[in-house]
Amino acid sequence: MACLTVSSQTLRIGRQRVELTAYPAPVSDGTAVIVCPGGSYFWHDMVSEGDSVGRWLQRQGVSAFVLRYRTAYVPAFITHYRLLFRGNRYPDAQEDLREALSYVRSHAAHYHIVPDKIGVMGFSAGGHLVMSSVELFPRDEWPAFIIPVYPVVTMNGPWVHKRSRRGLLGDNRTCSRRLRDSLSLERHVPDGCPPVFLVNCKDDPVVDYHNSVILDSALTARHIPHVYLQYATGGHGFGANSHKGSAECHTWRQRFLEWLRTLN
Repeated sequence: MACLTVSSQTLRIGRQRVELTAYPAPVSDGTAVIVCPGGSYFWHDMVSEGDSVGRWLQRQGVSAFVLRYRTAYVPAFITHYRLLFRGNRYPDAQEDLREALSYVRSHAAHYHIVPDKIGVMGFSAGGHLVMSSVELFPRDEWPAFIIPVYPVVTMNGPWVHKRSRRGLLGDNRTCSRRLRDSLSLERHVPDGCPPVFLVNCKDDPVVDYHNSVILDSALTARHIPHVYLQYATGGHGFGANSHKGSAECHTWRQRFLEWLRTLN
């Protein structure tokens, strides 16, 4: 299947400019996915979890839109200037994803997309972002399905990924019990949540694999239709990069496509 020339559309959200790169599928059933790369809410892994994912989905007949949502960025990681200045922090990334969903829906005819077949896929901190869409957005703005891959889930307890928590909340709010509880995804899975395809590896050295375990338990308790693939090997950050991870974890892409066909 030939790939179309990649087009880039910059959305204007208030005074912010957020890039959404479109990878339209030349032949499609109308399904689309908004992709949110990981990076601890500080940066974006565009190589393994951004552009390569967009191109892979495009080749499979799924239109993809890779979102460069607002992050704290490297200077905020190196220093603690957000103790004094706001910087980028919650809910900036969530607002960007909400705007991206609205944009893709409103331009569905242009991209030959069915508005109620738009899902969201995120990796690591991006996994937290996409899962938070159904916990924070109005029900009529929910995506059709959610794919968190080795996601950050909790903001509390022994399995928290502290760097992502700091990136999301900001230096002056990491101790806020209210925010930590409200953004711990395992606590707020809503009734009627769209189908979820959850992936992680037990040997993940970055985000403790228990993050996905507790999300799986919460989805099960709410009777949410979902698939949970837990691999023994693969680590973290492989995305759609065949040179990272393991042969075992690389099978997640084919399993996802098979699952997606069952939804359609």
